[in-house]
Amino acid sequence: MSGDLATCIFCERVRSDPVLVRNELAVAFGDAYPVNPGHILVVPRRHVLDYFALTETEQAAVWQLVNQVRHVIDVEFRPDGYNIGVNVGAAAGQTVGHVHVHVIPRFKDDVVDPRGGVRWVVPSRACYWAS
Repeated sequence: MSGDLATCIFCERVRSDPVLVRNELAVAFGDAYPVNPGHILVVPRRHVLDYFALTETEQAAVWQLVNQVRHVIDVEFRPDGYNIGVNVGAAAGQTVGHVHVHVIPRFKDDVVDPRGGVRWVVPSRACYWAS
């Protein structure tokens, strides 16, 4: 996972890509590899690797955009639900060294059994209802 400001693909997107919504401290844009139509990333403008290293003001700015993004996705894609997630560190699956929040619209029948949602990050422990 690269955390280098000079090679950060998200910093480049913050500077050059059209963004969906923005505020003073964060921006939102489409995921380059969406898992569902409307999959959006919300990122702080400042290059920071770890979500917990953001200031409280930056965290609030990011979550403000998560709420705005949800309304935009609702209008365009009309999803049945959402997964919202942050991967912090390589052990948690973070592959881009810039904080980002995934806002993933979910649709009825996009998977066979959606129960457990984000619990599937550790598959052997996800299906708690079958224990």
